[in-house]
Amino acid sequence: MFAVYAKEPNPDDPLASLTVGERPDPDLPEGWVKVAVKAASLNMHDIWTLRGVGIKPDQFPMILGCDGAGVLEDGSEVVLHSVINAPDWHGDDTLDPKRTLLTEKYQGSFAEHIVVPARNVLPKPAGLSFAEAATMGTAWLTAYRMLFVKSGLRPGQTFLVQGASGGVATALVQLGRAAGYRVWVTGRTEEKRALAERLGAHQSFESGARLPERVDAVFETVGKATWGHSVKSLKPGGIIVVSGATSGPDAMAELQRVFFLQLRVAGSTMGTREELASLLSYVDLARIRPQIGAELPLEDAERGFRDMQAGETAGKIVFTR
Repeated sequence: MFAVYAKEPNPDDPLASLTVGERPDPDLPEGWVKVAVKAASLNMHDIWTLRGVGIKPDQFPMILGCDGAGVLEDGSEVVLHSVINAPDWHGDDTLDPKRTLLTEKYQGSFAEHIVVPARNVLPKPAGLSFAEAATMGTAWLTAYRMLFVKSGLRPGQTFLVQGASGGVATALVQLGRAAGYRVWVTGRTEEKRALAERLGAHQSFESGARLPERVDAVFETVGKATWGHSVKSLKPGGIIVVSGATSGPDAMAELQRVFFLQLRVAGSTMGTREELASLLSYVDLARIRPQIGAELPLEDAERGFRDMQAGETAGKIVFTR
């Protein structure tokens, strides 16, 4: 079958390992289902996989793609949940010590077909296209958990999103505006800030700019480049919810400010199957449509990878079949 895959780990030049070509058709274990992939969205996790982060060398070649949407063999339209748990696990999917994501142990969604455990597919809302639904399982689920599960915010409060144009950031803007929060964002360029305002941000600011007032929460996916600004932007008792560090970790964690102002830092990773079900219901009821920055045929995947690596994004990059 046709697929986009990492042929080997390459920490220094990840795109040199990106391969477009044929891979064997997947076997179908008992209790798993086969999905004909119609759309799959690109995530930073795919760049990390190319680098060999979170995956053992003997797992290569590895088909990339953490999430997607497609059709079961009986014709049902579904969305993928990419957190795969141990068969005997009960509880929060994200806390299972034996959990794995697609592309870490099991082959991913950038292919004609993918096989996943039966519990890892959910019905696709009729109001979402396959391309829109393909953004839900990673970026939007991450944003949903950050905002509604981890932050403890109430509608009417103010939060700041660092880095206005990425997939998680644009999802936070759209989810937060629809739920009644005051949404502020930062962005490196005027175009990125304008995009955030079109999606619902009440105000946008240059990266590192002094804010009109401190905020109740900051949502972080950037890391080193924005961490100091995030800590300084919080009200006493405020919270930073962090789900990534695309610019690298920060060795200067502003710990004095953290303890003196009693700030809280909460980590957040992906989300549960139940949270994905709630997210799909929410976007359908609220008629929210995710921001797709580029929709490309899977054959042109390298172009999407290069844009993501360069930070040239305006929402999610989606590959379609």
